[in-house]
Amino acid sequence: MMSVITSRNNLRVRQARLLRQRKAREESGLFLVEGIFPVGEAVAAQDASKIRLESIFYASELLKSDFAWELIRRQASQGTPCFEISAEVFQSIAGKDNPQGILAVARRPTIRLGELNPGAFPWAVAVVAPQDPGNVGTILRTIDAVGASALLLLESSVDPFHPSTVRASMGAIFWHPLVCASFADFAQWAVKHQYHVVGTSAQGDSDYREILRYQPPLILLMGSEREGLTDEQAGICQQTVRLPMRGRTSSLNLAVATGVMLYDISAKSQLS
Repeated sequence: MMSVITSRNNLRVRQARLLRQRKAREESGLFLVEGIFPVGEAVAAQDASKIRLESIFYASELLKSDFAWELIRRQASQGTPCFEISAEVFQSIAGKDNPQGILAVARRPTIRLGELNPGAFPWAVAVVAPQDPGNVGTILRTIDAVGASALLLLESSVDPFHPSTVRASMGAIFWHPLVCASFADFAQWAVKHQYHVVGTSAQGDSDYREILRYQPPLILLMGSEREGLTDEQAGICQQTVRLPMRGRTSSLNLAVATGVMLYDISAKSQLS
């Protein structure tokens, strides 16, 4: 039985802590998964061959969940390295206050736009230049909730495996493809596969409530949080719709607006 790691300078601990930095995530291809439910979802996705766990860290002093202990026992029996660390060392890695006492290091999947097609991915969301990793995670969570397929990040500078993205996705990041691409490549891909592109814009042709039916296969195209869709981006859409704003604010948060549209599409199509 391995002894409890009590030093913050332990090599494995240092490597895990470094994954809080984008540079380390990009160079290693690894990212952190923190909390009982997210780690449980990562384990389940690993069983479905959608992701690979490299290691698990846990702190006995903090971990109170029988479910989490069973996860650790099962993963250890299957050969996943599981390291017990002190509560103090665990808190040096964790990004949240009052951590639950378990986190995992996972290898990020590499999925390219060309691998997606309407047969397996009939309904997806594309977001132009998202800025907030938490919004990206929330959109993934909503994609999962409505039964959509994938999230495409276009011209994006946001790190798709930022801890805030992973946390906000509530496990959805392990089940739905998250693909980064240029807008030009996206436009060619959408035409090639005959996706029906629906864009949202304050100047949209129709109030979203006026749309009677959405045509699959479909991509919901959301503009940038600051500027919305450019004329070029709106130009590839078969439909542009607007969300009415009756108060003093001029727009909704990106994740909220995406959620409104996803549920509307779900109600007016046979996609889910």
